[in-house]
Amino acid sequence: MKFYSLVFAVLAAAAVSVAKPPYQDQIPKLTTNDLAQGKKIFVGQCALCHGIGGTGGRGPALNRPDLPRAPDNRALFSLIKNGIPDTEMPEAWQRTDREIWQVAGYVRSLGRTAVAKLPGDPNRGRQVYDSKGGCGTCHIIGGIGGSVGPPLSDIGARRSAAYLREALDNPGASVPEGFLVVTIVKKDGQKVRGMRLNEDSFTIQLRDASGDFHSFRKLELAEVNKEPGVSTMPSYRDVLSTSEIDHVVAYLAGLRGGK
Repeated sequence: MKFYSLVFAVLAAAAVSVAKPPYQDQIPKLTTNDLAQGKKIFVGQCALCHGIGGTGGRGPALNRPDLPRAPDNRALFSLIKNGIPDTEMPEAWQRTDREIWQVAGYVRSLGRTAVAKLPGDPNRGRQVYDSKGGCGTCHIIGGIGGSVGPPLSDIGARRSAAYLREALDNPGASVPEGFLVVTIVKKDGQKVRGMRLNEDSFTIQLRDASGDFHSFRKLELAEVNKEPGVSTMPSYRDVLSTSEIDHVVAYLAGLRGGK
């Protein structure tokens, strides 16, 4: 009887050992091959948002030694594995823990990549932003500005310099995922155009260029015209000189959310 009890205990312990994820509770030592595999996964599944080499795009740049949402390796593993709720960052449900550690290791290696020096002057960029650019009308930085456009206090940590330059030159090409301009036509002929804030089967809510909020019952509308790939932000291609755009990009790229 004691023999069978001993066998049962051994088998139970082995089952627990097998069921426990091998990399979740420990940080493995990654080889050069692990980092190469992590890069392969990153390029295939992460670079669309974070850019090749982690330079940033729709998602934040990762080629920096400090990542605000991942102060240590365990936090980075958890972020990749579970994603970030209510954001564009999905969970990696299709990846094993080993693969997630490989990606995490590759991301950490990007922090040792030298960040290219931008040609513009951040101080002059701030002056252009506040004056000729008129950007504060729609965007908030440090609690100051309008709320029609997205806040920019940490835009440098979330977007690459290339993305920022494209947003100034051709805003429609850099529309964030989930951003949608909609023109509403009511049954009395009145039109309202703005950014969609929320929509369900029965209602739709917009914020217009003046920052005013509108809510409509769809049964009361004649048309709901959606404009994917369109931005309410104007192009600065013919408003700012090349050097002024350089300065604004340098200013925005330096905004990391700090005081």
